[in-house]
Amino acid sequence: MPEQDLAGRRALVTGGASGIGLACVEEFASRGAHVIVADFNGDAAQEVAERVGGEAWVVDLSDTDAQIDLTLEADILVNNAGIQTVSPIQEFDPERWRFMHRLMVESPFLLIRASLPYMYERGWGRVINISSAHGLRASAFKSAYVAAKHALEGLSKVTALEGGPHGVTSNCINPAYVRTPLVEKQIADQAKVHGIPESEVVEKIMLTESVVKRLVEADEVASLAGWLASDRAGMVTGASYTIDGGWTAR
Repeated sequence: MPEQDLAGRRALVTGGASGIGLACVEEFASRGAHVIVADFNGDAAQEVAERVGGEAWVVDLSDTDAQIDLTLEADILVNNAGIQTVSPIQEFDPERWRFMHRLMVESPFLLIRASLPYMYERGWGRVINISSAHGLRASAFKSAYVAAKHALEGLSKVTALEGGPHGVTSNCINPAYVRTPLVEKQIADQAKVHGIPESEVVEKIMLTESVVKRLVEADEVASLAGWLASDRAGMVTGASYTIDGGWTAR
């Protein structure tokens, strides 16, 4: 049985019903945390919450007006919810661009804002932002996603500077392509925009920059999130940790 080093902690994971978020939920729960599974998919969130002994929060995080007066009791906040759209800039729908930034920049800001008073009061907190290699590098046809992840990096660093005196750390995790439904849904769009068969997308697009030629597994990302949430990472803040097979070493 894993060490119960997060016993007594409350962890909120957005997009917690699938992919990286689900892996983080399972990681924290296995280490004793009470996990709040925040997801747009209510049935999936409830199923996961019941399985790990946590609670479900069915929420549309793109509705940022509803989050302005929010207050949260969370010791650990994982900003993971995200979405991808692959399109040239000149064809990118402006409302889709705004939607992605509400979901992946404005909502994390509002959730951090809602969580910090509780963390400050307790003198301990962990903000873990699931960024991307695209928070450090750019790829064509992903203007909204790359811009959002770069903004998340800056938000994370400011949170680290303000939170440090109160015992709160803030860090980003920057994976390359992870084996998740989000990545699988990109394959057809990537094939179309690059003019290649879908069967060639993983090798020719997703793995081209990585030295280690495989997709990242969600539990690899969650294991780092678990360490960042632990007391052992108390001096780690304002950092961006890559899990990208060497992509950003170039």
